[in-house]
Amino acid sequence: MIAGDIKSFYDEQGYAIVPGLIPVELEKSLREATERVISKTRSGEWSYRRTVGKQFPPYDNSNSDSWGVQHIMHPDLGEPIFAEWYTSQPLIRTICRLLNCNEDKLQMELFNLLINPESHEFALRWHRDDVRETASEDEERQALATWHHGDSCLYIVPGSHQPGETVFYNSNILHCATYNPRAKRATLHACTGETSGGSTRARNILQHGLNWMKEDRFRNTLHEGRPRDMLERLVRMQEGFRESEIGYSQVG
Repeated sequence: MIAGDIKSFYDEQGYAIVPGLIPVELEKSLREATERVISKTRSGEWSYRRTVGKQFPPYDNSNSDSWGVQHIMHPDLGEPIFAEWYTSQPLIRTICRLLNCNEDKLQMELFNLLINPESHEFALRWHRDDVRETASEDEERQALATWHHGDSCLYIVPGSHQPGETVFYNSNILHCATYNPRAKRATLHACTGETSGGSTRARNILQHGLNWMKEDRFRNTLHEGRPRDMLERLVRMQEGFRESEIGYSQVG
């Protein structure tokens, strides 16, 4: 647990760890839904996954092993508990504090699940999510300025946090990951946007293929009020781009 002002700590260090953001009444349901989603992915029933050997989108089926599950709020998975937690009051209140914004500026974005591969060791190289490693120093500075944060470095040590704690970080700080098939992993991994940045987040978010989030059948799984309002802000961003204009943030 971080003492004092988590906003200042987040700005200075590039991350923040906050306990108590998974309500007790949701924890059991989240764990059970997570296990079902992992099972569907490994059996091939759910095809939206992060493939071992492919670090960044677009993902393919070149390897049957997976290190992540994509789109866990998708209505075809039938697990509304994920959207319920994603839009829950404790989580939203903390996000607003870290982003220094009001709730009416928050935008629904990605929610996926990071899992251990079954039979392969795998790693993600050091990277910033929306800045390519081939970027020049000037291009990198320009990209970081657009995202409104300073330079930092994050490497979260597995096991150093406690159950129920949530780690927040800006995806454009330097970070990497390792995946061990012998160590079980099931990490809820999501991002939420803030609309004052305009379209600066579009490529990093829309590259994952979110057209399904514009469909009524997804909207109808969400509660009235905050969840649908957050979705509407994402849809407005989506409608400003043709799919051919999006491209991909990284190669590899």
